[in-house]
Formats: sequence, structure tokens, C-alpha cells
Amino acid sequence: MVEDTEEEKAFRAIYASELRKMKQDSRVDQLEEERKKVNQQAMKTPGRRGEQIKHEEIDREIVRRYKIAHKGAI
Repeated sequence: MVEDTEEEKAFRAIYASELRKMKQDSRVDQLEEERKKVNQQAMKTPGRRGEQIKHEEIDREIVRRYKIAHKGAI
């Protein structure tokens, strides 16, 4: 794993905050739409660190929401 620079840490924090604001329900799944956009950009410019960070943060947000939704089930 690559250690984040200060600029990458700031980017991560801002992007994670934006992801938390996105809706995810049966009608609208903004997280899935965001993942599609990131995948498309990653195909155009493979290997860019920004897309790697975005993928990691989307995964973290999905896991965070899953844990919150299933907190009482455990």
C-alpha cells in the first residue's frame, strides 16, 4: 500500500464527505452512478492515483452504510 501524501489525504477527506451526502435508495443510487463515472474515467486514463483513491473511498462508504443498516442485526 502506498502512503498518502498530504494532498491525497485532503482529497480523500473531501471526496468521502461528498460521498456521505449521496443518496442510496431503491429509486436513486448515486453511489452506483458515481462508481460508473469513476470506472469510465479510469478506462480513459488508467493508473491515475485519483481514480484509485475514489474507488477506495466508494468501497469504504458502501461498507460504512452496510454496517449502519445492519447494526441491530448482529
